[in-house]
Amino acid sequence: MGAPAPGPSGRLTLDELSDRVARGEIDTVLTLFPDLYGRLVGKRITGRFFLEQVVGHGMHACDYLLACDVEMDPVPGYAFTSWESGYGDFLCRPDFRTLRQAAWLERSAIVICDVLDEGSEVPVAVAPRTVLARQVERARESGFEPLGASELEFFVFRESYESAGAKGFTNLETFGSYVEDYHILQGTRVEPLVGEIRRVLDASAIPVEFSKGEWGPGQHEINLAYCDLLEMSDRHVLYKEAAKTVAIQQELAITFMAKWTSEHAGNSMHLHVSLWDADTRSRNLFAGEGDPIPGTRAEPSALFRHWLGGLIHHARATTLFFAPTVNSYKRFVAGTFAPTGIGWSYDNRTTGFRVIGYGPSLRAECRIPGGDANPYLAFAALLAAGLDGIERRLEPPEMFEGNLYEAEGVPQVPSSLNEAIAAAEESKMLRAAFGPEVLEHYLHFARTEQRKFDETVTSWERARYLERI
Repeated sequence: MGAPAPGPSGRLTLDELSDRVARGEIDTVLTLFPDLYGRLVGKRITGRFFLEQVVGHGMHACDYLLACDVEMDPVPGYAFTSWESGYGDFLCRPDFRTLRQAAWLERSAIVICDVLDEGSEVPVAVAPRTVLARQVERARESGFEPLGASELEFFVFRESYESAGAKGFTNLETFGSYVEDYHILQGTRVEPLVGEIRRVLDASAIPVEFSKGEWGPGQHEINLAYCDLLEMSDRHVLYKEAAKTVAIQQELAITFMAKWTSEHAGNSMHLHVSLWDADTRSRNLFAGEGDPIPGTRAEPSALFRHWLGGLIHHARATTLFFAPTVNSYKRFVAGTFAPTGIGWSYDNRTTGFRVIGYGPSLRAECRIPGGDANPYLAFAALLAAGLDGIERRLEPPEMFEGNLYEAEGVPQVPSSLNEAIAAAEESKMLRAAFGPEVLEHYLHFARTEQRKFDETVTSWERARYLERI
């Protein structure tokens, strides 16, 4: 990781948008914000109306969008909004730094909004983009500019979403019949899809580094160029939106769920973060002249040591934001490249935290998040944990050597959503960093996910018990 590259093509200024609307090249502006899951919700606004009204006044949306589940059920029990308050509107103000061409759609631009209280125009504290922005600002106040990237994996099916649903989401055919990690030949078969995703992302100011086959049949990864964490999270959710759209256009289906089948490895979302000098953004503060990591060229600073100490010290509490669904915890299986133990080592993929690079590229990769995580919340939790480690000068444990899957006496990643909820609920760090109202909002969100699962009779139960009990 050196200094980030200049901004890519595909960005739009308001003047450029106005010109392209006038010429008929753009007629729609997708005006969006991320919900609790990291999904993009909002409106398709005509280019003319966007320029005449939304630019100056913003867009309105119902506040239940930050208090519902994946089925859009307005869930009771949130302090933020409810039937008692009438589910009013909040204000969505476009962040014009995110205005770009949506190359995966015809004649479309896209912009991401910040969510504000309608009356005061104060940012809504529970909105995922606000949660991350406040942790980034906290870092900057300490002289740090956090930069990073997310590595997001997905499976491709020789199915449409409709055909998968008609099969009851069982017996799905993956686009590939063998583990294709780094395989170029098998990647060629799916290049009409993956290559098109790369191209539309690059053309939409979402610079791509590469794609590759992953450790599952039909599994792939596309890596984006790193940048500041808010921009990276924006790129991440747009990548997911574009990838699903391109798949639909080709009558295929892809999934980012953490563990779609017990037969194969899950989808990860590894997070890479480093802290840079906030004034110049030209110096990685993790590189120093401290004791070198044995057998490597890495000489981490005391700042990096305390950052790593914070990540590890709070790993169980922050897992709720790395693994937000019941399904997330089925990914944590030994021998599948998903972590089960909480420890660190240098370039060791059995550990929850993999330290890699040296000099300006030195960083810690967090391997706990799955492909279902909301990137705004995952980066926010990681940043909060690391900053607490720096402020309290927390020390990491000794570097682990060997196979952490087989180690005894090592702290473990929570094994269920209930266990992660309990760890987050007890975390004084998260309560202080996010604020009590924000933490309680997401605890209620997680409890609702668990409750909805607990109330559901599954196909596994019917197959196991219907006849034989």
